[in-house]
Amino acid sequence: MSEHAVAHRICPFCEASCGLQVERQGAGVGRIRGDRADVFSAGFLCPKAVGLKDLHEDPDRLRTPLIKRDGRFVEASWADAYAEIARRLPAVIAAGGPDAVATVLGNPVSHKMGLTLYFPRLARALGTRNMFSASSVDQVPKMLSVGLMFGSWLSVPVPDIERCQLLLVLGANPMVSNGSLWTVPDFRGKAKALRARGGRIVVVDPRRTETAEAADAHHFIRPGADVFFLLGLVHTLFDESLPRLGRLEAHVAGVAELGAAVAAYAPERMAARCGVAAANVRALARELAGTERAAVYGRIGTCTQRYGTLCSWLIDVLNVLTGHLDAEGGMMFPKAAAFAANTRGQGGGGRGVASGRHRSRVSGAPEVAGELPLTCLAEEIETPGPGQIKALISIAGNPVLSAPNGPRLARALEGLDFMVSLDIYLNETTRHADVILPGLSPLEEAHYDVSFTQFSHRNHARYSAPVLARAAGQPEEWQSLLRLAAIAKGLGAEADIEALDDAALADELQRTAGPAAGAVMAALAPRRGAERLLDLGLRSGPYGDQFGRVPGGLTLARIQAAPSGIDLGPMAPRIPELLRTPSGKIELAPQLLLDDLARAAADLDTAAPDMVIIGRRQLRSNNSWMHNLPALAKGAFRCTALLHPDDAARLGLREGGRAQIRNGDKRIEVQVEISADMMPGVLSLPHGWGHDLEGTRLGVAGERPGVNLNALLDENLRDPLSGNAVLSGVAVDVSAVL
Repeated sequence: MSEHAVAHRICPFCEASCGLQVERQGAGVGRIRGDRADVFSAGFLCPKAVGLKDLHEDPDRLRTPLIKRDGRFVEASWADAYAEIARRLPAVIAAGGPDAVATVLGNPVSHKMGLTLYFPRLARALGTRNMFSASSVDQVPKMLSVGLMFGSWLSVPVPDIERCQLLLVLGANPMVSNGSLWTVPDFRGKAKALRARGGRIVVVDPRRTETAEAADAHHFIRPGADVFFLLGLVHTLFDESLPRLGRLEAHVAGVAELGAAVAAYAPERMAARCGVAAANVRALARELAGTERAAVYGRIGTCTQRYGTLCSWLIDVLNVLTGHLDAEGGMMFPKAAAFAANTRGQGGGGRGVASGRHRSRVSGAPEVAGELPLTCLAEEIETPGPGQIKALISIAGNPVLSAPNGPRLARALEGLDFMVSLDIYLNETTRHADVILPGLSPLEEAHYDVSFTQFSHRNHARYSAPVLARAAGQPEEWQSLLRLAAIAKGLGAEADIEALDDAALADELQRTAGPAAGAVMAALAPRRGAERLLDLGLRSGPYGDQFGRVPGGLTLARIQAAPSGIDLGPMAPRIPELLRTPSGKIELAPQLLLDDLARAAADLDTAAPDMVIIGRRQLRSNNSWMHNLPALAKGAFRCTALLHPDDAARLGLREGGRAQIRNGDKRIEVQVEISADMMPGVLSLPHGWGHDLEGTRLGVAGERPGVNLNALLDENLRDPLSGNAVLSGVAVDVSAVL
């Protein structure tokens, strides 16, 4: 690369995954701009992307391993750090068994190809059932519902927005997020085009969000009551004989059972509980059924509540019943170029999914997709007995800020026998570690969107080569995971991880390629590590060259030769081949979900609290570590409690003043912001703040630390089906701080 060459990079800051052009200035970074030739994002750029330079150059970003000695971190060599892990981790496993070690993953793992592809190797080496991640604070309900309906955890339908005529958005703010479990760069532009061609956008949310401001209609809804609104919609479809399954009719099971289950949930009965007038519910149901191309999309607000799985299910029920699932302009299924379970093996049926194969030791919370609820981690560390967690491996996560009751978790982490973190920061969670292995800057590593191509509004394949060289001696992150796996298996810190990697891949190919395993292994040479797995995934995927059997098919080399990516076309109908359910059909009425309706029915007549709290998505702070980047942290202070003027007057609060928010014995103080955009009786506070804890190294974030919303929340409050944390609709008491 020349002195001022321009490199291409997929943005790592949110699910939109926009294509960037990064100007290199010597060994540093110059201007960052959108790649207009990018086949997916077409030059779109949001303010977060410029923070990539700040992240790479951040003096607080860890570049050397740290070992805690006598309560203080000291810099160490990589060899010494691995040796310390080898000295202490196997002893914990030997004393307490595999379940004595837990793992916890943060959201940034999804933006790291090496971590995503190699964590399963570490998990297998550990053999622990105690695996946790950020998924159980925002998305597991959707994974469970689509798993039950379609047969695999990530078969998530997304709006085909470029051909849509009516988009109903529930509990989501894609104008800010550019999608969540929906990868859609430049939502604003696509929404504007939808309306320009005569389409409509309707938003249902307790806040008049940025998306609602640009929509044709907005309806306030009581937080946590989305299930009653959705039941009213589904009831109306049956009550007014509106279901039209179209071509899916032969591929759907459970329609009659569903109709009977929702018979008691007329909108007239639901209105008082959800806060949306019955007439509006019936009108929306008719509009959905009567529009040729329509989609219902719900996201974090529908997941982070007591009925998260029911809400996630009912959203897709609506799309099925109105004929908009797997149809152009409706909710469709991407066809990822690699790694998607719904493109592998024989389509049209399968084993489906199973949850609750084991349960957490203390609370009995069910496992979903191999993970236990993150909110169970503290109690599993604190509670003595067989299976007690004694050691933790955290990877690119900060659950002390991102999970409910972080103070309890912080205390629990201090009680561990050993903790190792793979992270770029000394943050509120990693400060408890005994060893920290620094991760790479995104500009120092190759990348392919393993996860987000499975949620993309248009099929594509893009690859980012490293923009800048990593420091001498710095291993790639997949190598660190293999080193940890070798240590966990008792092979020591100096094991030949290249040989272990070869052996693991050879075993996998024996299972999947049979007699051709040797030829496939040879064809993948001389690539190593994550790039080798990526080449295998692409070549054996639905667009791949199948190792020469499909001339012109995808290979990593072909994608590397297209720096702005390869367009694979719009989404197309995929049912029945996408289905992996035992019946080979869409399961519209899974018994687990029908049974849970009794819980909602019992709650139907509950009076609404005077004040409840919800979170808030903000463009410049999707995750807590973004608060340490000057380009994103500047501007108006954003960690404010937003509430309606009527509530402010009733509670004696003033703009810019201070309020105390209480939930039992938990309390925080926060700056007040007053806005008619809030539904009366609802207070909104953004997540990921609270950078005032000792022992961190986050200089910019510490200047304006804000307060932690999750410090108010109850870690024992979960959606019982998925185990997802309840973050929305929690009753609080609010008073002025004089």
